[in-house]
This record gives sequence, structure tokens and C-alpha cells, in this order.
Amino acid sequence: MSYCFISDLHLNQDRPDITKAFLNFLENTAYKAEKLYILGDLFEAWIGDDDQNEFISEIQNALIRINKTTKVFFMHGNRDFLIGPDFASSAGMKILTDPVVEEMFGNPVLLMHGDLLCTEDIDYQKFRKVSRDIKWQKEFLSKPLAERRIIAQNLRGASKEATGKKKEEIMDVSECEVIKIIQESSVSLLIHGHTHRPNSHSIALEKHTAKRIVLGDWDEYGWYVWMDSNSCELNKFSIS
Repeated sequence: MSYCFISDLHLNQDRPDITKAFLNFLENTAYKAEKLYILGDLFEAWIGDDDQNEFISEIQNALIRINKTTKVFFMHGNRDFLIGPDFASSAGMKILTDPVVEEMFGNPVLLMHGDLLCTEDIDYQKFRKVSRDIKWQKEFLSKPLAERRIIAQNLRGASKEATGKKKEEIMDVSECEVIKIIQESSVSLLIHGHTHRPNSHSIALEKHTAKRIVLGDWDEYGWYVWMDSNSCELNKFSIS
């Protein structure tokens, strides 16, 4: 038995190399796992389940195929938080809340996208709170598809500009928040993405040492965590 974790692929039609790497990863690696956890930002952007095209269909079909051997779980990221039950069902994915604690090999494991840990990025946290509101989402999704595309494009542009002005440290996790949620969740292992800073960290707590594994974004390399009864390791492979 084994589990596989990925995040931050940011799939889009401008990076066919990453899409190809993902499809190959599903076919050659992920299918060996009993469960595949996609911890957010599978797509670069998502403006509604009704925005369908050949690119989306290719991803759907690949995820459906892997369902023959592997259960697929999906957690919203900051780029694809509007993925809804229609797309999830059509792709054979079960949507998870963020955060969530899953039992794995007799131990509780905390899974997150990771943006909730970046508490020093106050402007982003304000936007996150607004955009996760059901009323805000219903209002946005009720707009015509063309209008949603324009809004999303403007939001991405504003986000990119704002990110360029922010200090690096506020876009990383708050260590205090990490310790707090690990203790509140009573876990010794946290796996998340979002920050694009792949690494494995040991966290000294009062009564034990916890581990935080950070998944990387798929760009030059693809990143995944593989867990079995003996180990839990961060791995990478070349996209090119």
C-alpha cells in the first residue's frame, strides 16, 4: 500500500510540456499508489466547471483512467478554488476540505494547500476570505463566461504585480502558524504546497518532533511525495 501527493502543477495550455509530464506521471507512477492526493493548484486558473475545452477534457480523461487503480482526492488551491462538484465528479475526484487530517498507516497526517499558513501576507488572506465566500462565488459564476475570463485575467495581472512588490518572507509560511496547527491537529506530519519552496523540515515541539514536507511547483522539475509503510519522501524528476 502506498500514497502519492502532488500540488502546484498550474496546468495551462501555454505549458504543454508540464501537461505531458503530468499525463506520463499518472500513467507511469501515480497509478501504483492506492490514493493520489492533489493538494491544490492543479490548474493555473479555473473560472467555472462550464468552461470546457479539449485541454480540460484530456485532463479529465486521464484522471478517470487512473481511477481504475487509484482513488483520487483533490483539495482547492488559490488558483483553482472554483473547481466544483461537476468537474470533480467528471474527473473521478473526491473534494477534500482544507485543512484535513487523514489516517495513514495508523497515524494522522495533516494535509493542506498551504496558503492558510502564510498569515503574514495580510492582503492575500483578506482576498482569500472574500473569494471563498459562497455568496461571492455564486455571484461570480453567474456572470457570462466571457466576462469571467476578463475578470480572472485582471485578477491574475493584479496578483502578479502585487507579488512582485512583496517581501519574500511574507509569502512563506509563518512558523508560529505551522506549530499552532500541528499542535491543534495532534499530528506529527504535515504535507502542503503553495509556497513553491520544496523541502523537508523538522519541527521541534514540546513533547515530540514533527515533520513538514513542502511540495514544489512543476516547472523545470516535477515534484511528488511518496508514502508507504516504511518511508515518506519528497521526490523530483525532470520535466524536459
